[in-house]
Amino acid sequence: MMICRGIRGAITVDANDRELILEATRKLLALIIRLNGIQPKDIASVIFTTSPDLNAEYPALAARQLGWWDAPLLCGHEMSVPHGLPLCIRILIHWNTERDPEKIHHVYLEKATALRPDKAKLPPIDESELESWIHQQLSLWDDRNRRLDQSGA
Repeated sequence: MMICRGIRGAITVDANDRELILEATRKLLALIIRLNGIQPKDIASVIFTTSPDLNAEYPALAARQLGWWDAPLLCGHEMSVPHGLPLCIRILIHWNTERDPEKIHHVYLEKATALRPDKAKLPPIDESELESWIHQQLSLWDDRNRRLDQSGA
């Protein structure tokens, strides 16, 4: 039976820079997608938050770039807590799945591993294959945007 389950993840960047935010978010999402076998049609919604020091780009754009064209996406800032992790992008994916909660891979990368040290260890992943997949998705995004521009949509 399909149930809506949450998948969490977080990553940090080195600066409040548009490309760094998009690149990091794409990497985080790609790992979550690949490790859990997520299909865009099974996404109920996604919430992205950033620490208050990040505002150069909406991290949700990275999800669109990876093919989540129809998923409801929302961005916001985390609370400004004095001991909060700076330069951090967090994600909560609401995923319709039959997978048991203990079999879901939550992904914490870079300095964000401090948020959930118990989730920091990931199964082996082929980094070059992951990068290839991301570039393939970006090509599809570019093609889609060209078609939309040509159609006047």
